[in-house]
Amino acid sequence: MTVVEPFGLSVQDRDLTRDVQAGLDAVEAALGEAVKSDVPFITVTASHLLEAGGKRFRPLLLLLAAQFGDPGAPGVVPAAVVVELTHLATLYHDDVMDEAPVRRGAPSANSRWDNSVAILTGDFLFSRASQVLADLGPEAVRMQAEAFERLVTGQILETRGPGQDMDPLLHYLDVLEGKTGSLIAVSCRIGALMAGAERELVETLGEFGERIGIAFQLADDVLDIASDGHESGKTPGTDLREGVPTLPTLLLRQMPADPSDPDDTRLRELLDQDLSDDGLHAEALRLLRAHPALERARAETLRRAEEARALLAPLPACPAKAALEGLCDAVAIRTM
Repeated sequence: MTVVEPFGLSVQDRDLTRDVQAGLDAVEAALGEAVKSDVPFITVTASHLLEAGGKRFRPLLLLLAAQFGDPGAPGVVPAAVVVELTHLATLYHDDVMDEAPVRRGAPSANSRWDNSVAILTGDFLFSRASQVLADLGPEAVRMQAEAFERLVTGQILETRGPGQDMDPLLHYLDVLEGKTGSLIAVSCRIGALMAGAERELVETLGEFGERIGIAFQLADDVLDIASDGHESGKTPGTDLREGVPTLPTLLLRQMPADPSDPDDTRLRELLDQDLSDDGLHAEALRLLRAHPALERARAETLRRAEEARALLAPLPACPAKAALEGLCDAVAIRTM
């Protein structure tokens, strides 16, 4: 059974908790059916990441958005299956591009089999998502297609990197809006659409989804530096070790160097080095945790979470609205 509490969903309203949990269970069952193929090997590869678990953040948001209409409408659960299949498919492709050996605590598909199998399995999941989507109507198809275009654009931008004349931080945020924000936004938008919510609510929830999705990713950036590993579920400083630019390091590089501060000078030197050495990595992590750039990253993450919260103001008061506000609180808690 998928658990909803870690995302800040209010458990004080038992009816909402029961409805959302039932929806997540239905999504999980439908996902299990969607990855089955007449070819047994494909079933194994397509089930690989599904069986490894996952937060089901996108289906959760979709089900909450559906509360602003008829959450029992027949298209709601299939729409949640579409967004999660799409997300799963991108993970197969991401692991190939990143040459990742592990995903969700299990060997990645590309390391267990090979790149070709991983890519084709991702394509298979995209095709299954399209089959389910086809029954949801032309507007849902258009929404998903637009979101998918933005997702791919974000991936291409990340792969290409910032141009010489582009601010690396703005480039990074553009990548997040595409890779992360687009699919979370469409989760909220299509959930409300399938539930028959008013048009204005559909668009507002879509905007909220994009903002809160980016805020969660930025919170992960802060956690990668600040946490001891229990909260983030991964080794602290993983992105730092791999030289992946994230909000704290990008903000640091924007800040003027302080030649009077030896720690600032040393940290900047380390960030330009290979941090695969455990000693250098530990030193860089320690210095970055004490650097003002980390506090600025926290402040920027909280600002974006509050922007998301402000979008909820015109929505009618209800347990689902309180739950979405709880997600904004969860971002704040993750960055402390």
